[in-house]
Amino acid sequence: MNPFWSMSTNAGRKRSDSEEQGGPGEQKASPVRPSFGKKQLPSIPKNAVPITKPSSPASAAQATNGTHASYGPFYLEYSLLAEFTLVIKQKLPGIYVQPSYRSALMWFGVIFIRHGLYQDGVFKFTVYIPDNYPDGECPRVVFDIPVFHPLVDPVSGELDVRRVFTKWRRNHNHIWQVLMYARTVFYKINTMEPLNPEAAVLYDKDIQLFKSKVVDSVKLCNSHLFDQPKIDDPYAISFSPWNPAVHEEAKEKMFTHKRRPEDLPKGLQVSGLSWVKPGSTQPFSKEEYPLQT
Repeated sequence: MNPFWSMSTNAGRKRSDSEEQGGPGEQKASPVRPSFGKKQLPSIPKNAVPITKPSSPASAAQATNGTHASYGPFYLEYSLLAEFTLVIKQKLPGIYVQPSYRSALMWFGVIFIRHGLYQDGVFKFTVYIPDNYPDGECPRVVFDIPVFHPLVDPVSGELDVRRVFTKWRRNHNHIWQVLMYARTVFYKINTMEPLNPEAAVLYDKDIQLFKSKVVDSVKLCNSHLFDQPKIDDPYAISFSPWNPAVHEEAKEKMFTHKRRPEDLPKGLQVSGLSWVKPGSTQPFSKEEYPLQT
């Protein structure tokens, strides 16, 4: 289990003077136990004042937000858990993300591009979240292999996220929006103020040469798909070649799975199966039962 998520919440309770000095015939009332689970984050008051006064001007500068300064790791844990829950609920198409085992401030991800100029591209990336989240700058997105794209730095592989999230706003901006933006840039090319000037110029002046370089970039990224992750982390995303002994069972389950009627939205009638022909992206469908005429 991720050690960050399993932060201990055990705390000792100190008896009051009245409890210690209670008479011999008095019955001491036990505190009411909460009905929910063991792990419970403290309530976060609005505009709370830090519990301890910063001892230096440097510390005061870091404690500009009272709530974050008061609760420290509890508030950070709560914020990141909430953010990852939002990512799951959004069901972002073509995006898979997994928090690191060693640090919840680092998430591993992969984007699958299904059509457009970057079709068939599989791009692995890492999200770096600032340690003063959500009061600092926006998270950073860095591709494992720099993709040939106007908004991707050709040396570091970092995506220009700040052009959209110029100032990270608490409770308004979310990490799932950053992930969605990272996917959108491959379908809607923006050449304004590029991090890769060569890619921007070719897209505007020589689209055929731009497409050729994009194809080479996609092939390069896919050729390193089975490489071991650059970061030593058990939760880092890795791919392995097709192995029937391992993958065939999972494939059959996906192809034969049928949604239960109670799982479907009310009023929606669905029949038949759908799949994608191996080796292509063309969808096919097959009626399970002939239509009644």
